[in-house]
Amino acid sequence: MSDVPAIAAEGATVVLDGTTLLAPTTFTVLPGELRCLTGSNGSGKTTLLRAFLGSRRLTGGAVLVRGETVDMARPRHRRFVASLVEPVPVARDMTLREQVTLVAASWYGNTTATAERADGIIGRLGLTALGERFPSQLSSGQLQLFNLALTLVRPADVVLLDEPERHLDTERVGLVATLLAERAAQGTSFLVATHEPAVVEACDGVTELG
Repeated sequence: MSDVPAIAAEGATVVLDGTTLLAPTTFTVLPGELRCLTGSNGSGKTTLLRAFLGSRRLTGGAVLVRGETVDMARPRHRRFVASLVEPVPVARDMTLREQVTLVAASWYGNTTATAERADGIIGRLGLTALGERFPSQLSSGQLQLFNLALTLVRPADVVLLDEPERHLDTERVGLVATLLAERAAQGTSFLVATHEPAVVEACDGVTELG
């Protein structure tokens, strides 16, 4: 496993109109590491995730992806990083299975293996029975799992997640925590903002903000 960090924060700081949204923060996440961000509301967890996406400008320090400054205008960075930080756009008139398969096909091509990949992540998240439903027919918890499926079905070296446990019951939180740990063991690096002890327990390391 490479010792080069998959992602790194080097004194990353955000101050807006005199208010500190993110105090200086430094840490690294190695390839295959599942790292949690914890801290109270307002401590800067989401702000930091957005900085790694390039949608929140730093006022000090740096955030790096594989040693490079974050720039999602670059195709290679868009391929490196998948995220569920902002709401995922969904199509109202396509079924859950159609949309997950479409996202997979956009990265892997329209093949039988792609369809199997989509069905695999749908199954791992317990959504197989809901595959022919439309987003408007899902509960808030089911919609969260659908968003996770759309995020995790695509290739990525780094995955950024903001409270993946949102709207989920205890059983499904455990399912998600197990899936993230499995993906990390396969080499994907995760940075996960969470309040959920079960997710924290699955992490290899924790960075507490605030």
